[in-house]
Amino acid sequence: MTDDTMLPAGPRGVTAEHARLAQATGAAADDLFEANPWYEWGPYLSERAWGTVREDYSDNGDAWTYFPHDHARSRAFRWNEDGMAGLSDIHHDLCLGLALWNGADPILKERMFGLTGPQGNHGEDVKEYWWYPDALPSHAWLRWRYHYPQAAYPYQRLIEENARRSRDEPEFELLDTGVFDGGRYWSVDVAYAKASPTEVLARITIENHASEEASLSVLPTLWFRNTWRFSGGEPPSLFLDGDGVAVEHPRLSGYRLDAVPTKEGVRPQALFCDNETNTARLFGAPPVTAYPKDGINDHVVSGADTVNPQHQGTKAAWWYQLTVPGGGRIELRLRLHRPAPDQTASADRWFDSYFDGVMTDREREADEFYAAIAPAGIGAEPMRVMRQSCAGLVWSKQMYPYRVNRWLDGDSAQPAPPAGHRCGRNMGWRHLDSFDVLAMPDPWEYPWFAAWDLAFHAVTWAHLDPAFAKYQLLVLLREWFQHPNGALPAYEWSFDDVNPPVHALAAIRVFVIDGGTDLDFLERVFQKLLLNFTWWLNRQDPDGNNLFGGGFLGLDNISPIDRSHLPPGFRLDQADGTAWMAYYSVAMLTLAVKLAEHDNAYDDMVVKFLEQTVLITDALEDSGCYDAGDGFFYDRLTDPSGTSVPIKVQTLVGLIPALPAVVLPSQDTDRIRRLRKRFARRLEQTGRHKILDWQVRGTGDSRRTLLSVVPMDKLARLAGTLFDEEAFLSPHGLRSISRRHNTPYAVPGLPTAAIQYEPAESRTAMYGGNSNWRGPVWLPVNYLTIRALLQYDEFFGPDLTVEYPTRSGHHLTLQEIAGDLADRLVSIWLPGPDGRRPVYGGVDLLQNDPAWKDNLLFYEYFHGDNGAGLGAMHQTGWTALVADLILDPPRHSHRLMFQDNPAPESGRGEDA
Repeated sequence: MTDDTMLPAGPRGVTAEHARLAQATGAAADDLFEANPWYEWGPYLSERAWGTVREDYSDNGDAWTYFPHDHARSRAFRWNEDGMAGLSDIHHDLCLGLALWNGADPILKERMFGLTGPQGNHGEDVKEYWWYPDALPSHAWLRWRYHYPQAAYPYQRLIEENARRSRDEPEFELLDTGVFDGGRYWSVDVAYAKASPTEVLARITIENHASEEASLSVLPTLWFRNTWRFSGGEPPSLFLDGDGVAVEHPRLSGYRLDAVPTKEGVRPQALFCDNETNTARLFGAPPVTAYPKDGINDHVVSGADTVNPQHQGTKAAWWYQLTVPGGGRIELRLRLHRPAPDQTASADRWFDSYFDGVMTDREREADEFYAAIAPAGIGAEPMRVMRQSCAGLVWSKQMYPYRVNRWLDGDSAQPAPPAGHRCGRNMGWRHLDSFDVLAMPDPWEYPWFAAWDLAFHAVTWAHLDPAFAKYQLLVLLREWFQHPNGALPAYEWSFDDVNPPVHALAAIRVFVIDGGTDLDFLERVFQKLLLNFTWWLNRQDPDGNNLFGGGFLGLDNISPIDRSHLPPGFRLDQADGTAWMAYYSVAMLTLAVKLAEHDNAYDDMVVKFLEQTVLITDALEDSGCYDAGDGFFYDRLTDPSGTSVPIKVQTLVGLIPALPAVVLPSQDTDRIRRLRKRFARRLEQTGRHKILDWQVRGTGDSRRTLLSVVPMDKLARLAGTLFDEEAFLSPHGLRSISRRHNTPYAVPGLPTAAIQYEPAESRTAMYGGNSNWRGPVWLPVNYLTIRALLQYDEFFGPDLTVEYPTRSGHHLTLQEIAGDLADRLVSIWLPGPDGRRPVYGGVDLLQNDPAWKDNLLFYEYFHGDNGAGLGAMHQTGWTALVADLILDPPRHSHRLMFQDNPAPESGRGEDA
């Protein structure tokens, strides 16, 4: 479902890529292709479809067991597809990916292998090495790199060793097995360059890093997503036509995948089978076809007679059998295209100078595009970090088909799913009907959208493709995603979970980065977020006292107790739940003020969110969550007897109340003053008299008003803890829990509910055990802290300095502190004085080897002491916020919501 949600791109420069992006028409369109033809082919193919909720039709919701990795090569997927270096058309009907075979593995390498959640000693974890070196947002240029062992891939050893290890031990990685020792591996570089929206050239470069000769099978593979088996329709067809695999399909007929011999004279062989389940292998049932989905696999690996001699089917591959000398390389050239009606498909020599010219042009255009958006004078290493993080963001796009009512009830052409499935996970989201291109957190560990992750993705996307960034924020607010009650779906594993409400902030950042002129976008976001804000009021504040819960709120195991599953009879007042709502309210107030500048009808909304922010702020003040002795905010737990105690663990939960702040310029201050009579009367009626922490500075047109939840005395005390290197401040950003908690802390009355500082992987099984908020550095909350510091500095300027780091004797402005925090985060990927990148920790191969060291990974989170990457290693969603910190460096940032107004004069603050 796509329509005018795809908005036109604003003017972003004069490069060829900006011109391609500007082709988005913004007209009411049936799909993204009509909005911009360059989106027709993209990296929309997931890197894991097995073990996902969408493919799980079990009775108990055990997605990992229902569709394991061992089934993936033999079993047709229902909702999506997966592959390596994958492309698909925007409707996800036709897919292109890469398969490899080193002659030693028991199966083709068609997809990335990793451990399931139950198998890993720290949850699910991919066990491969691949990177996204480059990409343009239109997909006119894409590069992908993979390292494939020449020895047999150690599938079973990885499973057994990680099963043996406890949660106190690190994960056992592929590098630890020794399969890359002595350089005995292949590097596989894939580059896609579009000559036009319907012509994609593919260059696959194979390099043998060993000193001796070795052989490798390379199989570029084309296949249809199996939609016919579930709908009962007729399948499309692939067939051999000269030097190409031709496509017969209602929408894609005329496309073909052409292949040519290598310069060394290696000619590929065309292999065909059907993208149908091998029912005999998996279930002992009669075969659907003699040439099932794993037919090419069985033929290449064991010589089985499982490929169609008639050269037709719904899955096809060009099989190159290569022998490469030690240190040598071979290049393959292919073309996926739809020839013009008067063009002879194989007559032209597309693989010679024409091919080289297109590749050269697109790579040069990528250089020009990133040079155009980068800050002046950027160094080579920050440019590498920015460019590769953005490339990962582009490569993490996926087509996301998921019609929940059909998934729950089953397909008409298939047996009905078991009763437990139909009344299990996501049963309250029958309206959700996705068929959209979405930015995913990680295409292997998290190959599904996550609501608060996606808000952060949009911020960096705004630098690359503002139209796509706006689409990402708007689409989750559309009727086929947003619940009729106003809730936003959290993520595929449980749409009912509650994520921090950061979409209003993301809309502000996208609006500002895009130039601050698209009020239509801002208004559309505002109107739908009103529904979501009301849902929070109604559902997460059941007592109506403006104290909000929400459970774990995306911070997983940050508490010693599971905040989403409290012991019977217990109640938790969450400092962050209430603070997130204050943050939401301040952001909505900011949007309302901006819209009211152009439409007086929004004055009502200004009053509404002023009132709401005051009510939430007062409730937070009265909640007992603030400890005046410590100068810190804590969750507060009440037991069945009514006894209430603070959970005195210093975590990022205590930082959230300091984030809500907005600086309003003179004309908006005057507007609020004109509305104050209405506002004051309303507060008097509710018995409330306090108006936030409201300060005014300057005179005349330079007057500024600061609205914040935490007054400056509390903020200063909080800063003393946050900026203490013995507590939160690490060399690479703010830790998620104070390092002072090296000594375990237990909740009074609940001795088994304990927590301590854990700078690396999680020692608990809470939320799958695959992430850890008990010490590591996470980009998103660090990023929000930087944005908040810039807001405060916009008001105080050089008049306010804070000791930084604590006890150092050095005092900096808040903007300088924001800049230093950003520098610490960016430094995770930069070579230090010893030439080593903190992100790769003590892994010498990643630090020193020329084939490895400049290929960057953007992990889910980072070691709290040394910055080493942890968790999902392609988390190029919110970790790509590093690109925003480089593209809009906080020390020089003027990209604030009201940036067109003059700065305030220095002067003494006054209460309003």
